[in-house]
Amino acid sequence: MLSCAPHAGIGQALSSLPAIRRRPDVPHNYETFLVEPRGAVHWLTLNRPETLNAINTRMAGELADYFGGLYHDRSCRIVVMRGAGRAFCAGLDIKAAAGEGEKPFGGGFGFQGYLADVYQKMRRCPQPIVTLVHGAACGGGFAFALASDIRIAGESARMNAAFIRLGLSSCDMGVSYFLPRLVGLSVASELMLTGRFINAQRALATGLVSEVVPDAQLEAAAQSYVDEMLAAAPMGLRLTKEGLNLAVDAPGLEAAMAIENRNQVLCARSADFAEGMRAFIEKRPPVYKDA
Repeated sequence: MLSCAPHAGIGQALSSLPAIRRRPDVPHNYETFLVEPRGAVHWLTLNRPETLNAINTRMAGELADYFGGLYHDRSCRIVVMRGAGRAFCAGLDIKAAAGEGEKPFGGGFGFQGYLADVYQKMRRCPQPIVTLVHGAACGGGFAFALASDIRIAGESARMNAAFIRLGLSSCDMGVSYFLPRLVGLSVASELMLTGRFINAQRALATGLVSEVVPDAQLEAAAQSYVDEMLAAAPMGLRLTKEGLNLAVDAPGLEAAMAIENRNQVLCARSADFAEGMRAFIEKRPPVYKDA
């Protein structure tokens, strides 16, 4: 259960799974995780505690459906992601994977491509994702944290790129993309070449997480970030996430500033910008309407 690894064999299970659809009366009806809407915030809790929230085929499909659906969901402004039980996510459910036959899909990449799609959708969705890590975050679970926008660690957090400990490459599920950008090439090389764990305090020292709190205070710590982001204009928040992601890959300053200019022009034409200016002058909190 330590690594979400490329196992094409898991693919056969998909043929027996029912289509994932949302009931109109239950917006987020999933088996492997819970989604609790609190106003404009979705609190997503991975809910396979008996396996340390290990990733199976069902979870991969449901997460892809959920994060894919967020792209056009303006009612949700922020996602907080966490795990039930003793850990955030221990990676691939190896026991489940070992019992499934071989039937590649997804352009020949099998389960590898199926799960990889989740991390791409996490990065593409316009809502900032705040991830709360406690206990183990290994392999694909580590990648969930890396694909998020803000990471808060509980004191019990232990994270690693576990893939290499199973005879695989640690360049998996976006880890080779996200990790060097967060902690630099030297620390990323150390963690990926050895598979060693990084604890909460070192994760804070390397900039991998924003803060470390007692596990019991993770939700309260997340709420302060949520409150500040909700105080921003909805369009400004969405375009800030998009602009950051594009700027990270921009070939140079001019390209990054072109994105900034485009985003500011879009925001400046909105009614929310006019409201923000009035509120600033009048020294009151703005009332944004996402317009």
